Amino acid sequence: MIYLLYVIMAFFWLMLIYYSVLTLAGVYRRLKKVDDQPLALYPSVAVLIPCYNEGVVLKETLEAMSQLNYPGELNIYVLDDQSTDNTKAIAQAFMTTFSFIHYLLVPVTKHKGKSSVLNYGIAVTTSEYFCVFDGDNQPEPNSVMRLVHEAERTKKAGGAVGYVKTFNQSKNLLTRMIGLEFQVFQLLMQSGRYQLFKTGALAGTNMLLKRSVLAEAGGYDPVALAEDAELTVRIAALGYLLPVVHHSRTWEQEPEQLRALIKQRTRWLSGNLYLLEKSLYQFKFWKGRTFVHSMQHILTYLVFIVFLAISNVWFILGLIGYPLPVVGTPLLLIWFLSYVVYTAQIISAMVLESTLTPRNVAVGMIMYFTYAQLFLILLFKSLFQYITSRLRRKTIQWDKTKRYNKGDVQ
Repeated sequence: MIYLLYVIMAFFWLMLIYYSVLTLAGVYRRLKKVDDQPLALYPSVAVLIPCYNEGVVLKETLEAMSQLNYPGELNIYVLDDQSTDNTKAIAQAFMTTFSFIHYLLVPVTKHKGKSSVLNYGIAVTTSEYFCVFDGDNQPEPNSVMRLVHEAERTKKAGGAVGYVKTFNQSKNLLTRMIGLEFQVFQLLMQSGRYQLFKTGALAGTNMLLKRSVLAEAGGYDPVALAEDAELTVRIAALGYLLPVVHHSRTWEQEPEQLRALIKQRTRWLSGNLYLLEKSLYQFKFWKGRTFVHSMQHILTYLVFIVFLAISNVWFILGLIGYPLPVVGTPLLLIWFLSYVVYTAQIISAMVLESTLTPRNVAVGMIMYFTYAQLFLILLFKSLFQYITSRLRRKTIQWDKTKRYNKGDVQ
């Protein structure tokens, strides 16, 4: 038993050191001077917006899209996946006003979901690059241009990845926690991994790819629920880079009720479990820089969940006075340091994003005990769903994230 505890402690220390270094690397990259000088020639870009019943938010999305500042050829395509609301009417209204906005009805496909919609959009459009935004996104005017700048200036780049921010963050405690989470994992962790290992990861929105690179990778996997993570690994396996562009920003709506968040994150985690399974038996998922992506999945969806559960059990046993084994380093200290590192990451992100307020600090201080623990429930739920679907030989169906009226968003 004592040797097992020493092994667990060693892994804990390694993970604490790893995430601390990632945080520092992310801060360093975030503070580096940005090269935003114009290009001599701008490649053509198609902006693809997969939509299914996005009528509640699509007007604001297309208003933001119409303000995109791009010196080259830019076309925006609303890809309607057989919506039953007013998505079509809104898109066609914008199409009559802006010649570069187009509406496309996606035919019924075998696998319904974002991957199939994007594969269709890519097949019927032509451009050197394509950029993906979700139906609720409001990109800043220079977001696409900044992605192109980085992709064109980075040797062996297959595209570029922007930053996602939460525009309804102040709605309630849940959205505030989601917004802070995005600041950490989109701003710090992404930037840190790219700074150290040159391994950017597609975020599913505000992301740019070369059409030729996607064709070489074989397109989107139609059964992948986490299509961005799955495609990231295949692109990395081909030797391409995906630079992280923190000053290319889009704003999106996040779930405002716990039930909606659980539904969304269960889909995300199920998709990542699918990717984890693929990585365990495909050697190409461990070659070169893909090793970092695959190891990150194992750390997140296997190691982290085990250690989080152990740390919680140990903390509770210590509180109730249960006689714990005596080892060289107090085990409660490991739990405390886990909390310190997690909270330090959140506060560092607040400083970089100028969101350091007393309310946000208070929320950040309790996130480890609340929001982070929700991950345990989500992962076990996703694991049960994924294993059940595999045993029944059924594909998990795509679930749409709930949208909210603008008047309901603060």
